[in-house]
Amino acid sequence: MAQMPASPEFQIPPHRKLITVCTMIATLMQALDSTIANVALPYMQGSLSTTSDQVTWVLTSYIVAAAIMTAPVGWLSARYGRKTFFVACLAGFTVASMLCGVAQSLTQMVMFRLLQGIFGAALVPLSQATLLDLYPVEQRGSAMAMWGMGVMVGPILGPTLGGYLTDVYDWRWVFFINLPFGILAIAGLILFLKKDEKPKGLGFDWTGFLVLSMGIGALQLVLDRGEQQDWFASWEIIIELGLALLGLYLFTVHVWLAEKPFISPRIFADVNFTSGFALMFAIGMVLLASSALLAPYLQTLGGYPVRQAGLLMVPRGLGTMFAMMFAGRLTAKADPRLLMLFGISALAFSMWEMTSWTPDVQPFTLAWVTAVQGFGLGFVFIPLQVVAFATLPAEFRTDGTALFSLVRNVGSAIGVSVTSFMLAQNTQVMHSQIAETLTGFNRMLQTGGAYLIWNTAIAHGRAALNGEVTRQALAIAYVDDFMLMFWVTLPTAFLLLLMRRPKQVVKAEPGHAVLD
Repeated sequence: MAQMPASPEFQIPPHRKLITVCTMIATLMQALDSTIANVALPYMQGSLSTTSDQVTWVLTSYIVAAAIMTAPVGWLSARYGRKTFFVACLAGFTVASMLCGVAQSLTQMVMFRLLQGIFGAALVPLSQATLLDLYPVEQRGSAMAMWGMGVMVGPILGPTLGGYLTDVYDWRWVFFINLPFGILAIAGLILFLKKDEKPKGLGFDWTGFLVLSMGIGALQLVLDRGEQQDWFASWEIIIELGLALLGLYLFTVHVWLAEKPFISPRIFADVNFTSGFALMFAIGMVLLASSALLAPYLQTLGGYPVRQAGLLMVPRGLGTMFAMMFAGRLTAKADPRLLMLFGISALAFSMWEMTSWTPDVQPFTLAWVTAVQGFGLGFVFIPLQVVAFATLPAEFRTDGTALFSLVRNVGSAIGVSVTSFMLAQNTQVMHSQIAETLTGFNRMLQTGGAYLIWNTAIAHGRAALNGEVTRQALAIAYVDDFMLMFWVTLPTAFLLLLMRRPKQVVKAEPGHAVLD
């Protein structure tokens, strides 16, 4: 960014490089923490005395809290000043991270992760807004490319770092690691970031925010607790579903009827934005759910140690990084819709390949398939930002970016919840179906090595047989989840038919992702 001359009227802020480093640390901390706990989930499960489907609340509680608190970020930043709000959120995020590291029960962990998500929601949009203020118009493209890489690569590299920390130290260190970086970023922002003036008379649509929060929160409870509570046989699930539908209905009505809703309904009149909105939801589902599935798959079925499981997920992150570098340059020269089609095709192809995986899948196959998956994600994300905001009026860009962040987080939370309960349910179903054939009359269990290992006449043999049946049922359930994500990804290509190609890519205005 330094090689380009700044605009004559632009005054380069003092200590710009140091502020940039601090803001990028904040971005990476928030992005990494959405997935860094993935590979540590099996270890948390034992420490917190919980089940495999309940432990995923560690992921979804953070994502949902971040999604809900995205909406008022712009208002809170303007009300209290960006510097004050930024420092407060970063300090709260760091403290919440330490609390997560010392949690002794699932209840404590979920509460602290909710707190972490509440404070973390503002870090990414505030860091982006700060970067846009630090650099002149002609250098913002490079600044946003760097910022976007942190947003996308952080969740993908999180499991790798989490695997290393869990293996070398303990799973609690995936949260403790935030302390030194948080202190460094807080000190840098306090010392070097200029304090801005607070405008007066600001209003915020708290009614719309509260009913939207109720709808999203209740829906997440339905998805997280449905399997455990036997779905609609439980009054709890019925009530939570009713609250979810009521909240989303009231929010929709409020948006259309309120005088000044925090999201204007006119924003959805833009076809490019509306299509991109739906596409971002699908990408959000696949982005985090695929990562959340892959880490336990490698450890539980593949038998890889936690550190090696983390390393095997590195190709996915590298694929995304390379794709974002290429896609950023190609977007200005080629039709962004064709680039997105290529990305969707690569993503769908990787999901299809994963449906043929078995527990003894080779590391080379794991590497190249996940690399293609990361490459596809990168080629969708960057062109999508250009196309979705190309025809949107400038007055709606702030609302648009808030919605994009919201729908990405909600999609991620729903994706993790749906794949988790499907994994648990399909494992039970397949276990039952396989066990039906394993009777005392099955001649395969009466001869050879099978008789020696899985002799149903002794307790040890029955336990070994049940373990193998569970393993095979789990492998089939994972394949079903991979197939689900394939079918989530593939139809999104049809959304590209609704989009119009931008007349020109304006490098000078990448600020359509700002939430401030």
